[in-house]
Amino acid sequence: MMIDVCIFSTSLNFLLDPLSHEFMRRALMVSALVGGVCGLLSCYLTLKGWALMGDAVSHAVMPGVVVAYALGLPFSIGAFVFGVGSVALIGFVKQKSRIKEDTVIGLVFTGFFALGIVLVSKIKSNIDLMHILFGSPLGISVSDVRHTLAISAIVVSLLFIFRRDLMLYCFDPTHAQSIGINTIFLHYLLLSVLSLSAVVGLQTVGIILVVAMLITPGATAYLLTDRFDRMTFLAILSSSLSSVIGVYISFWFDIETGGSIVLVQTFLFLIAFLFAPRYGIFKVRKSPS
Repeated sequence: MMIDVCIFSTSLNFLLDPLSHEFMRRALMVSALVGGVCGLLSCYLTLKGWALMGDAVSHAVMPGVVVAYALGLPFSIGAFVFGVGSVALIGFVKQKSRIKEDTVIGLVFTGFFALGIVLVSKIKSNIDLMHILFGSPLGISVSDVRHTLAISAIVVSLLFIFRRDLMLYCFDPTHAQSIGINTIFLHYLLLSVLSLSAVVGLQTVGIILVVAMLITPGATAYLLTDRFDRMTFLAILSSSLSSVIGVYISFWFDIETGGSIVLVQTFLFLIAFLFAPRYGIFKVRKSPS
């Protein structure tokens, strides 16, 4: 009996003690929100097969962050401009050359990322390269929280308004175009939302790891269900839960928060990969009747 009481008390302290700190309450709220937003978008990216595009946009925003800091602007503005700019450049090079899209994506995002590193080394500022690369939700400011809330609201609103068209576009763009849906508009809308989501994830897990938040939740949910509505619910749930657990783990074990969040997401994916009812490696096989 005493052992049970001790275990319960320890578990309660594990959950409640971090909440006595304002920075932890702020980090948990923002991380859960960002996880939910990225989890929602990850369903569309998974169906569309845009993992590499997400990686490109997340890396391409780095010079925008540095330029925004130098000009005294919010990070989100510079990151969004360079994110959309990288997408436009990828489309332009692909249309004007015979190079395949995956090659163009690799060229553009590595070039933008290298430019960001050079700017960090040359522009006199207090920018911490590790903060940009790996995020810092435990040190997020009130103004950053406001920007994150505003951008998250925009992303969720756009995905909700165009959810049916986007779902059909991701499943079958040819059919979507044949019934009169403007697929070009949806293409650039999804890319713009992707850029905004990369900006949102910048504060939580940084440039390097935000691609995991944009892909892993959707991939996990994709193994668990064939219905898109359930897929979105599971992706949002797993991503938000991973963010909260990751923040707690980083607090108690003094490890990098962004890496902790992504490791939890990866762990959930491995569980789904191994034990998903229909698509897991060790799925339960029904005996023939």
